[in-house]
Amino acid sequence: MADPITNRYDFLYLFDCENGNPNGDPDMGNAPRIDPEDRHGLVSDVALKRRIRNYVEAARDQQMPNAIFVQQATNLNARITQAHEESPHGLPKKQATKSEVYEAREWMCRNFYDVRTFGAVMSTGPNAGQVRGPVQFSFARSVDPILPLDISITRMAVAEDNIGKKEKTSAAYREWEAEQPEDRLRTMGRKELIPYGLYVAKGFISAHLAKQTGFSDADLALFWEALANMYEHDRSASKGVMSARRLIVFKHVGTDGDPEQRARQAVLGCAPAHRLFDRVKIERRSGDGHDPSRPARRFDDYEITVDDSGLDELGIEVVSSVDLVS
Repeated sequence: MADPITNRYDFLYLFDCENGNPNGDPDMGNAPRIDPEDRHGLVSDVALKRRIRNYVEAARDQQMPNAIFVQQATNLNARITQAHEESPHGLPKKQATKSEVYEAREWMCRNFYDVRTFGAVMSTGPNAGQVRGPVQFSFARSVDPILPLDISITRMAVAEDNIGKKEKTSAAYREWEAEQPEDRLRTMGRKELIPYGLYVAKGFISAHLAKQTGFSDADLALFWEALANMYEHDRSASKGVMSARRLIVFKHVGTDGDPEQRARQAVLGCAPAHRLFDRVKIERRSGDGHDPSRPARRFDDYEITVDDSGLDELGIEVVSSVDLVS
């Protein structure tokens, strides 16, 4: 396994949604998630991690050591069992011992990208314990309030299953269809969307936790790659047009003259994350055709600035967003 990263990172990830539903709430009829107090839109950290998993699965063809543990419609115990089978101790005949759980957890970290990155609860089935991942997200929040719309749509076909007492053969369905009035063979539906929203997610990468999972510089590069490209491979009519817009990364490098102490600073960090995030300003543009009194409808309606003054004295580097998201 490659050496783990040796620097802490804090980052802001900006993405937008045009005429789509960025993250539906199943408890609200799949309406776009929203903060009821201020009407700002929300996208869950789970939704962001899912898109990253999907991208890595597609880009690395589900091959170890970059396979994905949490996949759609799978039994996680199958992979946990495999971890024990391929560890030196083999599949436990009874409850796994502490050392057996540790070996299985190590195998999972070596072979599954999302376990190394986000961590996982693997204490089900044969038990491979739990691991806390070095990469974590907050819920993303829209810069401005959003306007959820509930749009009526017409489906020019039906999926009726109640066709009487006849045996449900294809011929019976066609016979039922031929007997129906034309307007009964259409149905009404709903589509939830927002006209536009620019969202900001706050992210944190711990070099300390990376030591426990083996999250390496190669894993980090793949993570940035996934953030830049994941929406290009997640197109659907319900999502509208979702785009990665900006990635602003603060890298902790340290300032101490002693190399050992400087390395320790880089691992633990040189400034609180919220102080770094406060240096990023996202404001509405004015002039040149931009009217901040009207709702934003495109990314160009916003101006984003980063105050990098004095950061080198704190031991912080700003990784250029241009190098990560074009």
